[in-house]
Amino acid sequence: MTGSNVKKILLVDDSALMRRVLCDIIESTGEFKVEDKASDGVFALDYLQKKQYDAMVLDINMPRMGGLELMKELNRRKMRVKILVSSTDTVEGAKVTMDALELGALDFIHKPENQNEYRDKHFINRFVSLLRTVVESSPQIPGGPVTRPASTDVVGRAPSARPGRRLVALASSTGGPKALQRVIPLLPANMDAPMLVVQHMPEGFTASLAERLNGLSQVTVSEAVEGERLEKGHVYISRGGKHMNVVTTGTSVKIRYTDEPPREGVKPCANYMYESLCNAPYDEICCVVMTGMGMDGTRGIGKLRREKKLHVIAQSQSTCAVYGMPKSIVTNGYSDKIADLDDIAKEIVLNVGVRA
Repeated sequence: MTGSNVKKILLVDDSALMRRVLCDIIESTGEFKVEDKASDGVFALDYLQKKQYDAMVLDINMPRMGGLELMKELNRRKMRVKILVSSTDTVEGAKVTMDALELGALDFIHKPENQNEYRDKHFINRFVSLLRTVVESSPQIPGGPVTRPASTDVVGRAPSARPGRRLVALASSTGGPKALQRVIPLLPANMDAPMLVVQHMPEGFTASLAERLNGLSQVTVSEAVEGERLEKGHVYISRGGKHMNVVTTGTSVKIRYTDEPPREGVKPCANYMYESLCNAPYDEICCVVMTGMGMDGTRGIGKLRREKKLHVIAQSQSTCAVYGMPKSIVTNGYSDKIADLDDIAKEIVLNVGVRA
């Protein structure tokens, strides 16, 4: 790769050892160069005011100014920076990671506890892949945490529920956690359908995502539990590290998790979810594919459309952080509607209706 194509990275971490280890990983493929290193947010902000970088790898817990404080300051100054967060894989770390994603981080990677794991090829490949995706993403408009809307009037007057059973099944990846906060909180509590969500996240983080969304929403949002029955007006987010499917018992549809290897490089994988709906007792399924790299969801929807009546909504390119998954849906001719992010909730409700 020529020097002019090498992407410039700002690495921010208070540990000298971690800066050295991550620098070696970042520069291992020749695609990236660590242009500058900073030990806290104060130094990082100084660099960002003087130079342009293709992305920033950002630690959270640092002296003087931590990662969250830096992102808040960047938002205050309306500075657009593509950020990959280094996170810790703990319950508290998951909550902080949600804050970072709300504040504008595109994605995150959790640091291994054992230093030997940094040499593991799977960790290195994932780190490089995430950094590549962040570098290639579209700059996001700075913005702070989402607050719960006073009402869901923005979706307009929803039609009365039509005869038949309906379901919403949504897939998202990079940029998804923040994008979901522009969709799910706008759904009315009396939505006449249950909703399944596959968001690509590792184990330990989806519970915090569901908790955060539930606090913002009128619909009930939870991490899906093995064996629970799908109910209208309830959003079920797949647990990270497992594949979420549905099974039918009589007229009841229930959650079932399976433990096959990653598919499309991810776990959970939306393709499994969509394929499991082929025999579910729904008359129409509203499929929503939002921001994310890769093509997850395309094969599943391709199979599902041969068995069920579908209405497929793809997020518009201009509002995606990464236009991979929706692009695949569109180029394969599966999309019935291409919608901007802020219109997706309205499109969902217009399709599935509300209960009287």
